[in-house]
Parts: sequence; structure tokens; C-alpha cells
Amino acid sequence: MNELKQYTPAKVWQWEEKDGGKFGNINRPISGATHDKELPVGSHPFQLYSLATPNGVKVTVMFEELLALGIKDAEYDAHLINIMEGDQFGSGFVEVNPNSKIPALMDNSGDKPVRIFESGSILLHLAEKFQAFIPTDTHQKTECLNWLFWQMGSAPYLGGGFGHFYNYAPIKIEYCIDRFTMEVKRQLDVLDKQLAQNKYIAGDQYTIADIAIWPWYGALVLGSLYDAAEFLEAHTYENVTRWAKEIQSRPAVQRGRMVNRSWGEATEQLHERHDASDFELKTQDKLESK
Repeated sequence: MNELKQYTPAKVWQWEEKDGGKFGNINRPISGATHDKELPVGSHPFQLYSLATPNGVKVTVMFEELLALGIKDAEYDAHLINIMEGDQFGSGFVEVNPNSKIPALMDNSGDKPVRIFESGSILLHLAEKFQAFIPTDTHQKTECLNWLFWQMGSAPYLGGGFGHFYNYAPIKIEYCIDRFTMEVKRQLDVLDKQLAQNKYIAGDQYTIADIAIWPWYGALVLGSLYDAAEFLEAHTYENVTRWAKEIQSRPAVQRGRMVNRSWGEATEQLHERHDASDFELKTQDKLESK
């Protein structure tokens, strides 16, 4: 390991605006709004404010899967939140999510509007509301929730840990990359062993556990997250790869990945989604581009 310059923490930490990498300009040690900005509101019962990061993709995939089941009451408007521009610190967004993280959802389908933040909470809210993608049997439901909360607790090591130091940090620190690579490979091994015994994460049924885990770990092994599949020897996790490819082939997953995406191929981006016909326009764009 390369020799590191010794760092001795100060007795009291003081915030200094330094180069913090790609997301350094939006990180700060305090919460709350930085500016006044109302959120747009569409015509559907559900108003989603998000971006197509893995956490955002969880929710748009969930909505598209619900609609694919023919649940018309799950219609939604998806509004783009540009986190690099600080949209998440607007007063309207902070009212929905005081933690200023995407995704955030307003459920206006009942007598009283309900705000839901944290992607796992949103998935659970929708699954219970529509009784879909969550088992009814107590034991199976508990297993599903085990893995849902496993993802919520594990992904910060993948994203804020490995993803940051491997992909975004302005300085590549060997110790940090080694530490978080070890943890991510351990997590992939946990999943691989679980999927060796099960078709889906929590058993034979496709659930919110799969919807939560796939945008992170499925995308990772398929090479669309941090460009790290080769580095992590993702091909060695054969069961995770099998599962990831199967989930990726689902039409609702393919649609959900497009929503609130503002990078990559233009034909794969759908900045905002207000109607199912929005996807048809993108399909036409793709055909015309060939």
C-alpha cells in the first residue's frame, strides 16, 4: 500500500469548502432549504420528484410494474429534480423530504395528502396500498422485508463508499478503495449465495426486494454502474448475473430506467413522465434515429 500522509483530526471539526469531487458543490453540513421554489404538480394521484439514480429508478420501476398489472390508480407524474443544480434544496422539495434526497413522493389519492420519502418507504407504501409485489404470507413477507432493509443498509457502502472513492473522489486513495471494494464484494457474495437457492431475492416471487436491489447491484454486475464490473470480477457472481439479466429484460424495468434520466443516449432519456404515451414518443425517436 502506498504511504499516506498522516492526518490528525482537529479537536473540533470546521467545514472548509474544498474540492469534494463531482458532488462537492452540493454537500454541506446543514439541512434545510437554500431558496424558495414551488414544486410542479401534475394531474395524477401520485407526484414523484426524482432523478434516475439507482434510488430513483427503484420507484419509477415500481410504478411501471404496477401499471403493467393494470392498476390504473397507480398513474403518476414524474418531475425531474436536478441534484447538481440544487433542486433538492428548494423550499417545496424540502417540505416533501426534509432530508433533501431524491426520490420524494406525494400521494394525493386519499382524503389527505401524504408525503413519503426514502426509497424503501416509498416501495413499501405502494406495495401495501395496492397489495402488489409483497407477499401476503407472514413468513414470506418478513423475508421480503429482510432483503428490502438489507438493501437500504448496504447500498450506502456501495454508493457513498465504493462508488465515491472509486469513481468520483478527486484523489484516488488506495486504502479507501480497498476497504469498500472488500465490502462490496462481500455483499455480492451474500446475494450470490441467496440467489443460488432462489429464483428471486426473497424466494420464487418477484417482490419489492428485487425492485430495490436491482438498480444498485444488478446494474453493478451488468456494467452500468461506476464502470466497475471488470474491477470487481462481476462475472464470477453467476447467480447475481443471471438474476440481473432476467430483471433487466422486464419491459416495466426498461421503462422505469428511462424516467427522469437526463444523461446517456438521448433515446434512453425521458426527463419527465406524465402519461404512458411519453414512452411511445421515445420509441418513435429511437426508430427514426436508426
